[in-house]
Amino acid sequence: MSKMNKDQKSPLLYYKTKEQIEEYRKKPVELKLSWLQAQMEFFYYAMPEKIKKIGNRIIKNKGK
Repeated sequence: MSKMNKDQKSPLLYYKTKEQIEEYRKKPVELKLSWLQAQMEFFYYAMPEKIKKIGNRIIKNKGK
């Protein structure tokens, strides 16, 4: 479910054509993984500090 700001009339939707999807599928796995890593780093740096602390605590306790 997409959130809308008060000025938007409809939610932001993101579409790809079948051709674009096929082109993406042809990309090397290493490239796609590097894109995923970059996204995860961006989201981590953009998230509030409180959420980072909670996530880090969960990861730390997961190994116990």
